[in-house]
Amino acid sequence: MGASPPPSFSVVFMFVLVLLIMRSSSTSAQLSTNFYSKSCPKVFSTVKSAVQSAVSKERRMGASLVRLFFHDCFVNGCDGSILLDDTSSFKGEKTAGPNNNSVRGFNVVDDIKAKVEKVCPGVVSCADIVAIAARDSVVILGGPDWDVKLGRRDSKTASFSAANSGVIPPPTSTLSQLINRFQARGLSAKDMVALSGAHTIGKARCILFRARIYNETNIDSSFAKARRSSCPRTSGSGDNNLAPLDVGTPDSFDTNYFQNLLNQKGLLHSDQILFNGGSTDSLVKTYSSRTKTFYSDFVTAMIKMGDITPLTGSSGEIRKNCRRPN
Repeated sequence: MGASPPPSFSVVFMFVLVLLIMRSSSTSAQLSTNFYSKSCPKVFSTVKSAVQSAVSKERRMGASLVRLFFHDCFVNGCDGSILLDDTSSFKGEKTAGPNNNSVRGFNVVDDIKAKVEKVCPGVVSCADIVAIAARDSVVILGGPDWDVKLGRRDSKTASFSAANSGVIPPPTSTLSQLINRFQARGLSAKDMVALSGAHTIGKARCILFRARIYNETNIDSSFAKARRSSCPRTSGSGDNNLAPLDVGTPDSFDTNYFQNLLNQKGLLHSDQILFNGGSTDSLVKTYSSRTKTFYSDFVTAMIKMGDITPLTGSSGEIRKNCRRPN
């Protein structure tokens, strides 16, 4: 048998072209910590000063900005879609069950975006602003620092149905539901427990913890009694009354949240379920006494969460106004 003929030039060329396209598309999907080092070197200082101002006016805003990042990333990835107002062509995510009258900080993001646009117009995405603001909020409230990966682009649309589909775990979740919903987004049980530690800051509404303080038994009795004083049993009465997620140090990013769980003082059902005789008990114990371990795992999980299916390269756009597509 004779040797097979060499492939034609056109076949070789096409093969090389496909390889190059594959390589360029994979690299374009990579976020990097120095994405704006040349195009907008002042982005970090600009965002941080705006977050500092917002948090100094209202400490709770730091927690709200962290939560905004979480609720954005869990629905179709970290694409800034949660920021979009409804339009004639789509119903956005703001009024979906997990977000309605609950997710906040949109005005702060508008303020940050306006300041960033003055420094470098049309360069920095709203999705990246949310990611930076979440990090800055944690740092300002005493938590760990990290280098935020950037290069996300903004979605041109949002999905009410996707936000309502259960991808964002409700406060009534069982432990297995929490683990499964985080795993569906590429996050481990350890990531889930570490990220839950963000509840060391912020507040929750009575409607979200009423069932726990009146019906559950794995709760410290004096803690439940104190919470009942501002959260009446009757549905519709005091639904929006607030209580701190961390009863000890509600405005400091620390390990007190996990110490509360050891003492059955988790405010939400989905908090206390992390320490209730299940597979995550040992992690809660570890984080309650080892600040460095908690901080390290929290940072790892935040970076992983920020990697959830971002729009990069030529996908999406850089919105001029975070509330609407260009």
